[in-house]
Amino acid sequence: MCNRARMTSEPESLWRLAAKLFGERPRDNRFDPRELNPKSRNYVVREESGERAWDVMTWDVLGGKAPWPMTNVRNLALPQWRRLAEKPQNRCIVPLTEFCEFTPEKHDLGDGKPPLKGEMWFAVPEQPVFAVAGFWQRTEAGNGFTMVTCDANALVAPIHPKAMITILDPADVGYVAARFL
Repeated sequence: MCNRARMTSEPESLWRLAAKLFGERPRDNRFDPRELNPKSRNYVVREESGERAWDVMTWDVLGGKAPWPMTNVRNLALPQWRRLAEKPQNRCIVPLTEFCEFTPEKHDLGDGKPPLKGEMWFAVPEQPVFAVAGFWQRTEAGNGFTMVTCDANALVAPIHPKAMITILDPADVGYVAARFL
């Protein structure tokens, strides 16, 4: 995944998964979930003490402790990700309206600058807002989340064959509390 996504809807209008927001909604001009990039903040749905609610977290599950933001998790066999996956309290749902992958080939725009890769934006037509599997944890920098990736499907593979985000079927949003196999 190329680390760009969008969430152009308000949480109050989504799924009716959660009726409240943990903490307060950010009131600063740096909070804009419409354009999600590494280290930016987005709404997530998580559970705490048996209650499901919205939260706002930074898209970096390690809170700046790695050389680059840890925004995607693929290899669940690695101990640090397995520890998150095994605990339902570390799972979350990331609501999105679109995600982006860069084209494999660069394109010359004829402007004298080096060629650039193009952006391909993907959505789920049957779900204007779709749920992505994620993990979250508390860090020294605050709550951070990451998205779980999987093998690319037939639509995404020609653009990004390595992986894509794990889009949950609406019937599977119980993923937050489900047992990890």
